[in-house]
Amino acid sequence: MRVVIHSAGVQDRDGAALVLDKIRIRFPWLELVWADSGYHARQVDAAIAIVPALRLEIVNAGRNRRLTKDYENLVETLAAFVALACIQIAVRRLAR
Repeated sequence: MRVVIHSAGVQDRDGAALVLDKIRIRFPWLELVWADSGYHARQVDAAIAIVPALRLEIVNAGRNRRLTKDYENLVETLAAFVALACIQIAVRRLAR
């Protein structure tokens, strides 16, 4: 899992290059990235093209959008992401 924090003025499609760069370094074996339709843009395609082995698949909710929860807006998801980030920082500090 990778998280890159940037200003709210940066669109998902523009920030994707930052995340993908971190992913390539941390997980060189990764072959497939799933993303929502916000990442369907030329900026993301250009970032993916840098590593030919990495493939991006856009997942559309389509007609079933009403049936799926938007996980990014759930408080529990945010809390889990923050907890994971804190654990990762703590482990790195302890490893030193």
